[in-house]
Amino acid sequence: MTLIDQWPENVDAIRSNGLTVEMPTESHTTDVRVLHLCELATLSEEFDVVFLVVKAYDTRWACELIKPYLADDPVVVGLQNGMTIDDMVDILGVGHVLGAVIEIAAAMYRPGVVERHTPPDGSWFGLGGLDPAAHRTAPMVKALLEPAGDVALYDDIRSAKWMKLLVNAAELVPSAIVDLPLLEAARLPGMHDFMVAAGKEAARTSVALGNAIVPIFGLPDLDPSDPDKSAEILLDTVYAKWSLPETRTTVLQDWMKGRRSEVREINGLVVRASEELGLSAPANAVTLRVGTEIEEKARARGTENAAELINALGWDMPH
Repeated sequence: MTLIDQWPENVDAIRSNGLTVEMPTESHTTDVRVLHLCELATLSEEFDVVFLVVKAYDTRWACELIKPYLADDPVVVGLQNGMTIDDMVDILGVGHVLGAVIEIAAAMYRPGVVERHTPPDGSWFGLGGLDPAAHRTAPMVKALLEPAGDVALYDDIRSAKWMKLLVNAAELVPSAIVDLPLLEAARLPGMHDFMVAAGKEAARTSVALGNAIVPIFGLPDLDPSDPDKSAEILLDTVYAKWSLPETRTTVLQDWMKGRRSEVREINGLVVRASEELGLSAPANAVTLRVGTEIEEKARARGTENAAELINALGWDMPH
């Protein structure tokens, strides 16, 4: 296995001390081969399987970067948030791409150290291809991922990824806007209802696009005729199974590090798709606007932003 990373201090720390994964009840340190991004050009070998774990907005250049180093019949797996599968297929070919849905709570603030809030027995993955050539590789990739969590295979990976997108639209950016861990953000007056509204908008948009309501996270069947209820169930499941008191979403972690987030690829995608369909998505629209303002340094993240989110829906701010 080879890791390729664009965080120089992380590569140096792993080379010096190994990669440490801290979980609630145990910790493991593993020596692993790791390369700086610029060192990829020194390789002569080819890769049969690649897990792409970059941010959604980095998908296209990362696929172009790894393409010359792929074997003759490779599979590249997009272990990412957002709807990146079409960008991957555009560059790598539909027969060589697997889409993935992931649910795991983790954080990384120190080079070489992963804080994994959900261990393997509490983590979940979904896999699927857009055509039979890709989908035939899913059982092999499933076997590779199973030590990290439960893995389900999907014939309709696009619908499954939209189900995860609706959860992301509900929780990732709204909780970061108020600068709180997810569970604490949900306890702010009005914020849980706002997050549910954002998830419902995404669910309705997905159905309008022709996607199905499919169960994810190992849940039993969801009602295919009730996208709103599915959004409520999925968000409650994330609260209950994938959130510790200290769990911050990936967007808040990005902002704490001064990094760009995926607000445009998540809430922005919902807004763009809903507009094309003639639908309204006000919760996602205000999330996109406020999140973008935070990234552009036009406002600070903090609990004072909750009122603007809630008021944008025409609701009175609860006390």
